[in-house]
Amino acid sequence: MTINEAQRTVDDWIKTIGVRYFNELTNMAMLTEEVGEVARIIARRYGEQSEKESDKNKDLGDEMADVLWVLICLANQTGVDLTEAFEKNLAKKNIRDATRHLNNEKLK
Repeated sequence: MTINEAQRTVDDWIKTIGVRYFNELTNMAMLTEEVGEVARIIARRYGEQSEKESDKNKDLGDEMADVLWVLICLANQTGVDLTEAFEKNLAKKNIRDATRHLNNEKLK
C-alpha cells in the first residue's frame, strides 16, 4: 500500500465506519497518547526499565500502526499530501545532511 492509498483508505474508513473525524486538537492529543504507548514499549523492552508483565504481550507494530493512523487522520484533515511532504522532506535531508553524518566522529 502506498502512502497515498493509506490516506484514501483511512478517509474512506472514517467516512463509512468512523462517522466523522475527531477534531484536529483531539487527534493531536490522541497522537501524543499513541506515541507514548510506543515509547513505553521501547523503554521497557529495549531500554533500561524492566518490562511489566502487563506490557509483555503488547504488539509494538500495532502500536506504531496506531501512530500512523492518527498521523494520517491529521494529514487528511489539514490537507497535507503525505507522499509529497515526505518526498520534499527527503530531498531536504539529502541536501542538508549529504555529508553531515559521514563526518560525525560520534558515529564512527
